[in-house]
Amino acid sequence: MLFSIPPLPTDYAAVVLNIDELRRRLNYFLQQQPRRWTGLLRRSTFARAIQASNSIEGYNVTVDDAIAAVEGEEPLDERTEAWLAVQGYRNALSYILQLATDPYFTHNDGTLRGLHYMMMSYDLGKRPGLWRPGAIYVRSEPAGTIVYEGPPANEVPALIGEFVAALNARTDQPVMVRAALAHLNLVMIHPFSDGNGRMARALQTLVLAREGLLDPTFSSIEEYLGRNTEAYYAVLADVGQGAWHPERDPLPWIRFCLTAHYRQAETLLRRTEEQERLWNLVEAELKRRGLHERLLMALSDAAVGYRVRNSTYRRAAEVSEQVASRDLALLVDQGLLVAQGERRGRFYLASDWLRQARASTRSTKVISDPFTGEQVSTQPQPYQPSLL
Repeated sequence: MLFSIPPLPTDYAAVVLNIDELRRRLNYFLQQQPRRWTGLLRRSTFARAIQASNSIEGYNVTVDDAIAAVEGEEPLDERTEAWLAVQGYRNALSYILQLATDPYFTHNDGTLRGLHYMMMSYDLGKRPGLWRPGAIYVRSEPAGTIVYEGPPANEVPALIGEFVAALNARTDQPVMVRAALAHLNLVMIHPFSDGNGRMARALQTLVLAREGLLDPTFSSIEEYLGRNTEAYYAVLADVGQGAWHPERDPLPWIRFCLTAHYRQAETLLRRTEEQERLWNLVEAELKRRGLHERLLMALSDAAVGYRVRNSTYRRAAEVSEQVASRDLALLVDQGLLVAQGERRGRFYLASDWLRQARASTRSTKVISDPFTGEQVSTQPQPYQPSLL
């Protein structure tokens, strides 16, 4: 027996339709009206999902280093276990993006094991790719109290078999509901010795990505979960009640996930609109100064608080290392970037002019409750790194 639900209540179904409309609007920006900055937004969204999912487990890196992981580069900060965890998660999510386009794909336990191995292979002591050999407990820190106990280890293979069959079964449930149930069932079965939360979040992204409505990178709610970790844990605890109880009602969890989808879609729409305004403003300034438009790739990153490196700029602009060095030096001379560090450790930050440009293009942030219609608006905050 697994967690399952009957047809959605009317208000839940209405929220799904509203989310689909937001996603169609977002798809129009990203697919029907692509801009040169779309690739930068896709990369940062992918990096934020990786950063957020790992931060839930206490593996914290900067967005800059998450972007470095996406680009296959070395971190700006020190290599740590958190960096290795982020690299592993990058590998797993990259594979998920590949599977999203495979017309012959079906879910199976080998895929689950393979994704787990990609995530956890940096530490063979965590038994990457293997089902857990015994009992497992989730503890609440710092008290160390047990908040959840998974089902007995000898039941895991059969539960996974039932789970895989459910993933492959035909159903009329909306994809966001199916993805949420996949997340809930896997995290409650807790089949691995470690990394179960990351696996459940990655699997949810895989189910969403297979839908094909939206670019897979923008389907994930992992960033939202990372920003709302306490609420995320609370709803899982409420539904789970400390042990494997698949007979319990998962609707509170479904409601939480639908709210996450709605708010993440709002966030991404706001970012696309802000990014377009920023791009147009900086592009006009470059034209006024008689500078090449490719420099926008560096200025766009710096404007939202990222640390620009020669390697990330030359990849985005598709230029050689020598050309990238000259471009970045020119931007410093023009007062648009500020250089920090020396030699291989050098990076570039936004100048005062660029920070002001970013501030002028930001809009009011609106947080909506899709079930009640209530909204909370917050004015843009003072400039901080990576606030796009």
